[in-house]
Amino acid sequence: MFKNFSKRERGIFAAAFLMFILSLFFVAIDFIGQKTILIPVSGGEFIEGVVGQPVFINPVLASSEADRDLIELIFSDLLELAENYRMNENGRVWNVRLKDNLFWHDGQPITADDVILTINFIQNPDSHSPLSSVWQGVKAERISEREIKLILPETYVFFENTLRELRIIPNHVFAPVPITNLRLSDYNLEPIGNGPFKFASFQKKRSGFVSGYHLVRNEYYVGKKPYLEKIVFNFYQNEEELTIAFNSGKIGGFGGLKSKTKINHQSFALRMPRYYAIFFNAYEQDVLKDKNVRLALIYATDKKKIIEKILNNDAIVVDGPLILGMNGYSGEAYPRESFSPEKAIQILEANGWQLNSDGIRENEKEGAGKKKEVARLEFNLVVPEMPLLIETARLIQEDWLKIGVKLNLIIKPVAEVSSEIIRTRNYEMLIFGNVFKSGDCPDLSSFWHSGERFYPGLNLALYENKTADALIESIRKNLNNEKRQRDLAVLQSLIIQDSPAIFLFSPHYFYITKNSLRGFDEKFIYSASGRFQNIEKWYVKTARVFE
Repeated sequence: MFKNFSKRERGIFAAAFLMFILSLFFVAIDFIGQKTILIPVSGGEFIEGVVGQPVFINPVLASSEADRDLIELIFSDLLELAENYRMNENGRVWNVRLKDNLFWHDGQPITADDVILTINFIQNPDSHSPLSSVWQGVKAERISEREIKLILPETYVFFENTLRELRIIPNHVFAPVPITNLRLSDYNLEPIGNGPFKFASFQKKRSGFVSGYHLVRNEYYVGKKPYLEKIVFNFYQNEEELTIAFNSGKIGGFGGLKSKTKINHQSFALRMPRYYAIFFNAYEQDVLKDKNVRLALIYATDKKKIIEKILNNDAIVVDGPLILGMNGYSGEAYPRESFSPEKAIQILEANGWQLNSDGIRENEKEGAGKKKEVARLEFNLVVPEMPLLIETARLIQEDWLKIGVKLNLIIKPVAEVSSEIIRTRNYEMLIFGNVFKSGDCPDLSSFWHSGERFYPGLNLALYENKTADALIESIRKNLNNEKRQRDLAVLQSLIIQDSPAIFLFSPHYFYITKNSLRGFDEKFIYSASGRFQNIEKWYVKTARVFE
């Protein structure tokens, strides 16, 4: 019959047949789409970009973000390895029992000896471990092959968080290593861990810079096995190199930076338990002993404008020592009105601070020998050399000048601020950040107890209040959650009323990835490395299955 068709009829028939086949194809596609779902499947690799390089991929020694990123994937925390854990009635004794059939990456069993060696290494002053202060005074006893007793020098209600942060190192590897040689061990770059991924290889340039690090899935892992088969870390010396690498497709994701990407991507804004503030040091500037002056400066600081203009609204306002969303945060303790230049001027003028011919406020005060001296509202603010903080300081400088306060900015390298200025407390004012170990651990002792006023303490405002000290100590020891929450509310209110600092903002942490990554759904992370806390959910490969 087809042979009897004319040339035109054959063309029409061919076109109709082609349309039939295409329609059948699309019907089949639609049917499959309706009756099947995409599911993650095992396999594939993900390439992460990081500024910096690893030095000590060892939980006892780790100090850099690159170290902590890799440790998050290579080592499990103690509570992940625990079958159960409990504390006794007074909160000073904790028993931790390990799960059965736990193994290190090299196949050796994990035992109580590994936990005890790790704690001993942390406590040994020759290790110079950053965790030494947290574990000082804790006694570790071996109960059995799988059970450890931990005896605290005093009750610490947040010790569960300390256990969760502990990642142990293998006794069979490090027991023969003299503690003074710990930092020289090859295992600091070729670790044997117990986490979802294990060390495979790394690349090092002739300069000594570690440029790449390869991990593969750990088949001995006690938890849910990750979908990803490999994770590769590429390390860069600065943010510009990192961004170029992402735009050229060399890496699949990076964290911490606001997106400067030119290719299609996903951007996740994550909350972290951290904030920035301006800390007053009345030991260096007598005028700051006057609470009214401190209060006026708080009213003169437009936090919302800072967040809008400098952070593109990618932050939340902070008005006190805890952050919205943290355990123990008491909204009732926080002021409803935090910016009012009119109120700032009113407070200053009511206390004798008048404008001089230069537009700066002065006040005649009684000095040494009861002689009258002219005090001037002019302050020096130390600013770490970070674009975010420099821009913030300049905006505050403008706002304060409007109420008659002169602010001089002293911009210093970050390393110098951390190692010298904070150590000596050599500043009138300092803009800096406080970072909590966890959103579930509202322990304010490091930041606001008077015993932490001087180095190595982190009480940057040199805040001293006996009532606050008593509350902090009670909160740390009180096993009654209801009473603890009440004390936390009172403590927050007390610190806010004393005005030892200008609390500013808590910036979001950004994680940028290619669209091919799935399974990332974090909203709140405890630290930058916390972006990997649910790595077992990540996947890049999928398959269709019928529902």
